[in-house]
Amino acid sequence: MKIITNLIKKFSKKELLRPLGRWRMEDCNVKTDNKIDLSNEDHCGPCGKYALEKISVVNKQIVTKDFLTKINKN
Repeated sequence: MKIITNLIKKFSKKELLRPLGRWRMEDCNVKTDNKIDLSNEDHCGPCGKYALEKISVVNKQIVTKDFLTKINKN
């Protein structure tokens, strides 16, 4: 019985291990672009351009949401 299970294990296809975390290959172009942006931000250091852009986008979304909420109440 052990011989049969060993043969099955030996000849069965094994899934290739992919690197985890940042170095994993992505199937989605958006995820790949985000990964590149974050990697550049890490490499650049304290410039913080990417973080400042993201903060400004979030702030604009909050202001727009608040404005639309006020309009809908009136």
